[in-house]
Amino acid sequence: MSIKKPKSVDTILLALIVLMVAGGFLIFSSASLGLMARDGASFGSVAFNQFVFGVIGGGMALLIMSNVYYRNWRKYAFYFFIVSLLATLAVFIPGIGMSHSGATRWLDLGIITVQPSEFLKIGFIVYLATWFSGVHNKISNWRYGLLPFVTIVGIVGAVMLVQPDTDTFLIMTFAGLAMFLSAGARWRDMTVIIVGGFILLALIAVFRPYIMDRLTTFLDPNADPLGSGYQIQQSLIAVGSGGVVGRGFGQSIQKFEYLPEPIGDSIFAVYAEEFGFVGAIFLIISFIFLTLRGYKTATEAEDIFGTLLVVGFITIIVAQAFLNMSAMVALAPLSGLPLPFVSHGGTALMSTLASLGIVLNVSKYRSFRKSS
Repeated sequence: MSIKKPKSVDTILLALIVLMVAGGFLIFSSASLGLMARDGASFGSVAFNQFVFGVIGGGMALLIMSNVYYRNWRKYAFYFFIVSLLATLAVFIPGIGMSHSGATRWLDLGIITVQPSEFLKIGFIVYLATWFSGVHNKISNWRYGLLPFVTIVGIVGAVMLVQPDTDTFLIMTFAGLAMFLSAGARWRDMTVIIVGGFILLALIAVFRPYIMDRLTTFLDPNADPLGSGYQIQQSLIAVGSGGVVGRGFGQSIQKFEYLPEPIGDSIFAVYAEEFGFVGAIFLIISFIFLTLRGYKTATEAEDIFGTLLVVGFITIIVAQAFLNMSAMVALAPLSGLPLPFVSHGGTALMSTLASLGIVLNVSKYRSFRKSS
């Protein structure tokens, strides 16, 4: 297929992204006020870092990636994947690796702390899209589909689980499955992977007590209200206190000392307390709209590689979002995953916007393709 002259980006998708980034920073700013009641935390520095490295840095990443022809990623997919893997492993190097709450996931670069697994997400999706698009006519053959997929996911899993970062690994696997299915995988292979995944998850829960605690807390949130069930109890109090229209912007009570991680994985509870049921529904609809608009771009991509890129990036973002929000209302086990566009983490926001920049570039070449 010849290269077509690029069109303008999908302006509706771009406007939605801008709206979610702006709204997310406002929500984050309000939640950050809760840090003033906690020792060793500074609202000003946290908000400043989020704005500079997340909003500004992420905006630049979005702009740059949206102007890089997406097919060029195929040439460097393997190298990008390897570099992102090595960067993620670098968290174990003494002196630059940093641990927090029993996990080693960050690189301390002096002026900034980076979570390299956020860039591994991009490398993983780009490499999978490159592989699947190259063999999609033979994807039903286990040597070209099932075996390579399990191998790639296994390599990523070995790196992620040793940190440990089980939650991120799970959503990456879910996004990979969506790409595998979109590439034409047989349901037989999908079933093998899903069954194998449940067995692996059960084994992880046996050998990682904190995973088992999350599952038991999910099944009975009231079992240990001052221990493993404390976060979900406080989250439900925050969400319930919001009522229909919420307490108002900046008026959350739970973010002051009560709710763990008010700017992290608990930020949806703070948002629901301040904006109520109406605000929560609005945010959920925004993510649904992002999903639908993104998948529309996938169906209109000019080749299978573009389709798989968009499916991977959109799936990993929205899967993380809905898992986070579901956990805060006790519809899923607590995950520790941040809420995209909203939670603290300049690296996470930059990675999300870089991913969406690639999606926007694919949208420049949208068409009803006649061949792959």
